[in-house]
Amino acid sequence: MSILESKTIFSGRIVTLKLEKVRLPDNSLADYEMVYHRGGTAIVAINENNEVCLLKHYRPAVQDWVWEIPAGMLEKDDASTLARAQTELQEETGFRAAKWQALGFVQSSPGVFTEKVHLFVASGLTPGEQQLEQGEVLEVHWVKIQDAIADIYKGIINDAKTCIGLFRAAEKLQLND
Repeated sequence: MSILESKTIFSGRIVTLKLEKVRLPDNSLADYEMVYHRGGTAIVAINENNEVCLLKHYRPAVQDWVWEIPAGMLEKDDASTLARAQTELQEETGFRAAKWQALGFVQSSPGVFTEKVHLFVASGLTPGEQQLEQGEVLEVHWVKIQDAIADIYKGIINDAKTCIGLFRAAEKLQLND
C-alpha cells in the first residue's frame, strides 16, 4: 500500500484523524478515514495466588465502568513497550514486577485505527504506591484467572485487550484449568 494523498483533519493529544487516498496491493485506489494513535501496552499482572489484577475503570467514552487489565498509551519518549508497561503497572496499581513475558500485540479496529496494544504478563509482584493521573478513576481488584475468563464468557468483561490478554496469559502459563 502507498499513501498518495493525506490531509490532517484533526490532531490532538491522543489521536490524529487523516483523510487519505491510498493505492492498495491490487493497484486499486481507495479513500480512507484513518485514526492514528501511538499505541499502548497492557499488563496481565499475576500474584502468588494466581490471581490477576483487574481494574474497574470508569471510562467516559462509554459512560460506564469497564473491567480491564492495567494499560496505558505509549509516550514519545518511551525507551520500549516493556518500559511503558512497567511504568503503567506501577502507576495504576502500585505494584512492580520482577518477571515479564511478552504476549504479542492486539489491534482493536485495524480498518480505521492504527493503534497496536502490546501485551505482557507480569509476575513476582511487590507492592508500592499507586500514582494515578488526573482523570483516572479506578478500583484495583484481584480475581482468580479462571473466574476472570468465566466473566469474559458471561459478558461481564468486554474490553478487547483484556479478553485477549487474559486468554493468552492463561494459555502461556497453563492457568486455564
